[in-house]
Amino acid sequence: MIKRNISLLLASATLVLGLGVLQTAAAQASPLYAQCQGCHQPTGAGIPGVFPPLAGHVPEILAAKGGREFLIQVLLHGLQGQITIKGAKYQGAMPAYAQLKDEDIAGLLNHISTQWGNKFPAGQQAFTAAEVKAQRAKTMTAAQVLEARNKLGLK
Repeated sequence: MIKRNISLLLASATLVLGLGVLQTAAAQASPLYAQCQGCHQPTGAGIPGVFPPLAGHVPEILAAKGGREFLIQVLLHGLQGQITIKGAKYQGAMPAYAQLKDEDIAGLLNHISTQWGNKFPAGQQAFTAAEVKAQRAKTMTAAQVLEARNKLGLK
């Protein structure tokens, strides 16, 4: 009986420790996303009417001509104005994160492009710091980023 209780205790401790390691690994996967999840949520589902979902929507953006550049522009310059995603309207404001390094923005974009069931469209590779640097050279306002989104033809 004592042996069995000790075995159960050790198994429980191993499970708890294992879960802690998994949670730590997930948090380390993109510590920058911690800044995003207040609005877009840990699940990438967003907040209806205010902050759009990333889950299920990022691949649609990536598939649109100019979508990769647009996603980089959103992080560098922000986005302001109403957008519509699958018939739902969102009126939140996305702040600019131009203070982040190019490699950090690329890493964050790679994270949101591969989480919650999201995948890069066929033929697309991970974002690079060089792509971010090229977009950083363009000076845009949040309103101009909204115009760029409207040109993507997303519904």
